[in-house]
Amino acid sequence: MAEIAVIQMRSGRQVEENLEVAANLIQQAGDQGAAMAILPENFAQMAKESQRRDISERAGDGRLQEFLSAQASRSGIWIVGGTIPLYSDDDRDDQPPVASCLVIDASGERVARYDKIHLFDVGIPGGEESYRESNHTFPGGQAVCVDTPVGRLGLAVCYDIRFPELFLRLTELGMEVLVLPAAFTSRTGKAHWEVLLRARAIESLCYVAAAAQGGQHENGRETWGHSMLIDPWGEIIAELKTEPGVLVADTDLLALEKIRQRFPALEHRRIDRNEGT
Repeated sequence: MAEIAVIQMRSGRQVEENLEVAANLIQQAGDQGAAMAILPENFAQMAKESQRRDISERAGDGRLQEFLSAQASRSGIWIVGGTIPLYSDDDRDDQPPVASCLVIDASGERVARYDKIHLFDVGIPGGEESYRESNHTFPGGQAVCVDTPVGRLGLAVCYDIRFPELFLRLTELGMEVLVLPAAFTSRTGKAHWEVLLRARAIESLCYVAAAAQGGQHENGRETWGHSMLIDPWGEIIAELKTEPGVLVADTDLLALEKIRQRFPALEHRRIDRNEGT
């Protein structure tokens, strides 16, 4: 067994203040014995989407990436770096950054990168609240899994959780733990957050570790919070409300293997994803 920590934040406009909070929470996770800590989406700044370029970095160079590396090596634990805005590798000036989730090992080295595929371009039913993430963010296009001390991680971000075909692909890639940094809106979170996370755990027979933003932010946005850890049977192991904090729980890969052996639903697929093409 290995312990995994999800970190909940209420990030504001000031990057340095947010990084200080994140560093303290990562240290708490390490002090509680976690082998890995997961930061929420937009951990470094919750501001207007148009300000994303102000803190955007090139891959391999920048203070946010340096922060993640330094925190991992200082605390001696792996870090899933929520999301940070990174420019694509093709150096096109007219293309906005991607929302990139980096996995950093305990020595401070980057071992994986996932770029958020599904962008939040919606109007929230029942009100005037609307978002157009694609105005300021470029979508990724590849599912990513990576081996870690807490299991084989499948990476996804926030709005991705609504698209089951992504998790089917991650399951095919060997996912044992689904990691989801998020900043769910309060309205959609109340309606769908828990049920979507539990559904992904159940259908993929995997652990789910969801690290969220929570509460009223300086930019006026209200996020749902309720970071949680869920077992492969869909049971909630631990959950926060809306306050910043840290949850730590075990991922038991032997128990996961036994569940998958006794309940082999993953082997019972009969519909080819490419059928009809």
